[in-house]
Amino acid sequence: MLTDREVAATLEMLKNEHLDVRAVTLGLSLLDCVSDDLSRLTAKILAKVDRVAGGLVAACERVSEKYGIPVVNRRLAVSPVSVLCGPFDADGAVRVAKALDRAAGDCGVDFVGGYGALVEKGFSRGDEVLIDSIPRALAETSRVCSSVNVASSRDGINMDAVRRMGEAVRETALLTADRDAVGCAKLVVFANIPPDMPFMAGAYQGLGEPDRVINVGVSGPGVVRRAVDRAFRDGARPSLGDLSETVKRTAYKVTRAGEILGREVASLLGIPFGVVDLSLAPSPQVGDSVGEIFRSFGLSAIGAPGSTALLALINDAVKKGGAFASGRVGGLSGAFIPVSEDLVIGEAARAGELTLEKLEALTAVCSVGLDMVPLPGDTSAATLSAVIADEMAIGVVNHKTTACRLIPVPGKKAGDPVSFGGLLGNAAVMNVRDCPEAEGFIGLGGRIPAPVHSLRN
Repeated sequence: MLTDREVAATLEMLKNEHLDVRAVTLGLSLLDCVSDDLSRLTAKILAKVDRVAGGLVAACERVSEKYGIPVVNRRLAVSPVSVLCGPFDADGAVRVAKALDRAAGDCGVDFVGGYGALVEKGFSRGDEVLIDSIPRALAETSRVCSSVNVASSRDGINMDAVRRMGEAVRETALLTADRDAVGCAKLVVFANIPPDMPFMAGAYQGLGEPDRVINVGVSGPGVVRRAVDRAFRDGARPSLGDLSETVKRTAYKVTRAGEILGREVASLLGIPFGVVDLSLAPSPQVGDSVGEIFRSFGLSAIGAPGSTALLALINDAVKKGGAFASGRVGGLSGAFIPVSEDLVIGEAARAGELTLEKLEALTAVCSVGLDMVPLPGDTSAATLSAVIADEMAIGVVNHKTTACRLIPVPGKKAGDPVSFGGLLGNAAVMNVRDCPEAEGFIGLGGRIPAPVHSLRN
């Protein structure tokens, strides 16, 4: 149980420090909906989502009102849809996406994740069909999100999948060009994707997960920044070890609050509670930025020398605090560094203080990767694939999750402003060296073998 002092501290977080539950995500298996008849498949999907997820929004509102903790997003994550698509072609897969979109709208959730595939070792027919359908599926739906895992530390990098995903990102951008390529904001390419993550666009229901489960994502960059600022009050000069302890204790309190709320939502729905994901997931508003934490630690901006070391400290402290608070910590649980969704990170990129190369270096120690990165619209598919391959290598070698959410915005060049709306935020297009000749490397295909982890140095 929380002590009186912890309760008071949590109330202060709610009032002044932007503490919220960023996402309550209902994970739902669709394996029992399998059918080789498309109409029957979509009907079974609609029926199951309505039966299981129909009460999710009401339960979140009830618990939010009881505790006074805002629940920003209510989401649904389903089994990788590729396992359902073997009997169909890309047009059929798009119909499945539209059924998911309708089901999500009917039960009032904000997004539905899981329109994806796990292809780190190769493709099934369903995987190929789904990947071919991604651009149209994201262009013709509003709530559907897609994630494709193309690499793992155990299996290496499927470079054929990397190539196809670079092409899919580019085509998705072109099909949603009238909306600043917002379809790409719903598409993420992963290495080592976790099966229980509540955050979009990567959330899906892992094949080893229960038939249904509630996972919670709690966000608190503003809470962490205020805690660090308090450590410097009255002329104090805490060491980095002291500040690590401060972040760890703060993460502990936020995790406890998130688990309490998540367990109560699960209880109301009669669904098992899964994990709490304590990720510092920022929003575009002032006071809710991971980038602001860097300033509180004394750096001029994220991207300045020292940023990678500091991000490693923050990420580690968040994980340690969460692990001490709960035996159900899962998902990613660290620090996100999205360019458009974080006000201060976006400003650093706009000012040239944060380059794509430095951002890639930071992903070696953060919890995600190249996230919500707007790029020039004429960036070639080969360049996009090469950037994805680089990011996958960081995840595979370091045995961590990495991801790419790249957004080549048609008609835009480096420095041009783009706006995606809502929590997706806005930013300036980042510069990338376009190298169409990278096709010579990417086109070799095959699989980059997994590293020998027993001989790491």
